[in-house]
Amino acid sequence: MDPYTPRPRPGARKKNLTLSAKEYTKITGTIASVRKHRQLSDDIDDERDDPVHSSRGSRRISQEPSFIAETSFVRAPLNSRVGTTSFSPSYKGKAKDHLLDHLPVDVQEALVLEDLLYVLMEYQTLLSQLEHAFNTSPQFTLQKLWFYVHPTVHTLSLIYQLVLELATTEDDDGSSMSSSSSDPEQSARDEALGLGGAKLKAVLSEITKSSTSAAIPVKGGEVLTVIYERIQSMSGDPTACRVYGTLMSASGAPYVEMLKEWATTGRLHDPYEELCVKESKFISKGILEVDYTDEYWERRYTLRDGSTLSSKRQHAGVPAPRSPGGRLPGGACIPPMLEGWKHKVLLSGKYLNVIRECGIEVQTNQHRQEQERLSMDDEKLYKFVEDAYTHANRTLLRLLLQDQQLVPRLRSLKRYFFLSQASFLTHLLDLAHAELKKPAKSASIVKLQSLLDLALSSEDASFREDVKVTMASTGLYEWLLKVISVSGVIGGDEGEGNPDVAHEDSKKDRDKEKEEKKAILAIDALALDYTVKFPLSLAISRKTILRYQLLFRFLLHLKHVEQSLASMWIEQKTTPWRRPVPNHPEFEQWRLRVTLLRTRMLSFVQQILAFVTFEVLEPNWRSLEAKLAKVTTVDQLLRDHVDFLDTCLKECMLTSAKLLRAYSRLIVTCSTFALYSSSFTKSANQALAAAEAGDEDQAMNKRWDFLRKFESNFNHWFKFHLDCVQYYASSENVTLLPLVVRLSSIKTTS
Repeated sequence: MDPYTPRPRPGARKKNLTLSAKEYTKITGTIASVRKHRQLSDDIDDERDDPVHSSRGSRRISQEPSFIAETSFVRAPLNSRVGTTSFSPSYKGKAKDHLLDHLPVDVQEALVLEDLLYVLMEYQTLLSQLEHAFNTSPQFTLQKLWFYVHPTVHTLSLIYQLVLELATTEDDDGSSMSSSSSDPEQSARDEALGLGGAKLKAVLSEITKSSTSAAIPVKGGEVLTVIYERIQSMSGDPTACRVYGTLMSASGAPYVEMLKEWATTGRLHDPYEELCVKESKFISKGILEVDYTDEYWERRYTLRDGSTLSSKRQHAGVPAPRSPGGRLPGGACIPPMLEGWKHKVLLSGKYLNVIRECGIEVQTNQHRQEQERLSMDDEKLYKFVEDAYTHANRTLLRLLLQDQQLVPRLRSLKRYFFLSQASFLTHLLDLAHAELKKPAKSASIVKLQSLLDLALSSEDASFREDVKVTMASTGLYEWLLKVISVSGVIGGDEGEGNPDVAHEDSKKDRDKEKEEKKAILAIDALALDYTVKFPLSLAISRKTILRYQLLFRFLLHLKHVEQSLASMWIEQKTTPWRRPVPNHPEFEQWRLRVTLLRTRMLSFVQQILAFVTFEVLEPNWRSLEAKLAKVTTVDQLLRDHVDFLDTCLKECMLTSAKLLRAYSRLIVTCSTFALYSSSFTKSANQALAAAEAGDEDQAMNKRWDFLRKFESNFNHWFKFHLDCVQYYASSENVTLLPLVVRLSSIKTTS
């Protein structure tokens, strides 16, 4: 067999790929009849300003009915434009109608078939010329015939192989689904179970069609991928490179037009789902006010193949790959020439879309775009994508950093949540002292909000109207331990994934939940909130504000315990604690031990507070400021902000379960000890009265027992906490080394 002769296709599909003389005559007749009404469709095309589907504009140049003047057979869209029910995709919400739905069906079919038949009609012209030469010229030989036919036969063979591959790809996918659905054994089981009725089968088939992904036709990026692969595999054939190159540039024209519109305006007009970018219209910017997962930024616009730039995790909704070659179907198949640029294509339109959501019109150089004619195989396309990405990125960065004042906003967050200027907090704790002693459910948020506004009014604080008071439902350490042990989202340690240990811990937590919920005070549940509007809510999202709240509650608890121990120190400067009692040396020793324990607790709290503020938050903040000054992409800005908060959480020991347990026990011991300040003073007064009366002090043993409980508890958890800090400083977190030095000084004084 000659290598350029098209091979017949096996099976019953052969008749679908060839035309009989009767069918050919009918099609050409339909085309001829439609040409009489062609002016109607041209007028409709003139009214339409859509750049993506204006591929038939070349036909307006000449109204010559001869097919020789027509060159638009390669300008057809990548998938069928016939508005039939079998191929029309269904849309939810604001669906876009088919481009040709306003035309009669026979006109639609004729327009599509006219495009597809131009190659065959040129071939028919060649055959007519050869037949004329055969009948009139005696010098016409078989060698001459082969000389004239050979290039055309080779070209038709190449086109036939391409069409055959496109057809078999779709048919194989559909046949695999049909074969799986028509299983004879399954049909027998359905009959035995009474599921063989025709109506029931129809209902089940509809359910199956809606629940499973239907066969996606070969369209969009998949067509371009098939052509590109054939160009690569037949690169040594000049005719194949020329034919497939022409088809690549022409069939990729709608794809390039959609890509240009998306990358330069942020608008996605893809009614046939051919482009690599996908839009989830049910996700709006209003979800940012309650969303803790950045769903708007991550999932509003995504790539159809599910890939992401920041992580290996893929988005949902990716269609199953084709069974023979593993290639993704339809628009999910990204053309190989755009594989390395797909993320920049996505981000350029995503950035501009955010700007449009703010009500700002995107300025584009329309005249320059009209002059630039790009194609899929043109290197200028890559420069265009790079320029569009750079322009969109700079525009959104300028909007966030300059117009929306992102850096001053972050500084205000540092001031309010990291207590960099904490005079307002001291004022608030003094004003709301009585309210914060109440249970969390009984405290008035309205009253606390007014007191916070009063505390902030005395300072020159920017954006203070955006700071709000809120109450958490659970304690800080209980909530963090629950998150770490259950999901490990914030962090985890080795050995914490043991299901038995986790199950026992969860049981203990459930048993303690009722008591803890009843006993939680307003001071332990107090938190701040911060309200921002779009587009600042992209950078200061609910996910980042949650991290700010965790760090604020951590610092607030430290400040509160420090203030309580300082008040205890002031109380212990009164007469019962400083008056010498020479005839009662045991009481003097008890007073000294109480003072020493209070000093060690206060020193511990102050060292933790100093470490967190001066060696964790401040250096990391300076590092973030330096990064923001050099940031070049919006995604890098968002990533740097989240990384800054995650680093602060880790270095503040809020992501390790062992460190968190030891620290929470220590800080609870210190706060409980401070609550008994008045009890210690009352006991000291009783001991002084007994010493003055010369009576024997009967309650001295009880005082010692009570004090030793605090001492043993504090010493145990302090040693355990110090060992954990030393271990993590030497193995995982080197930034804890300064804390080891600070805590060792407390140990030596004990």
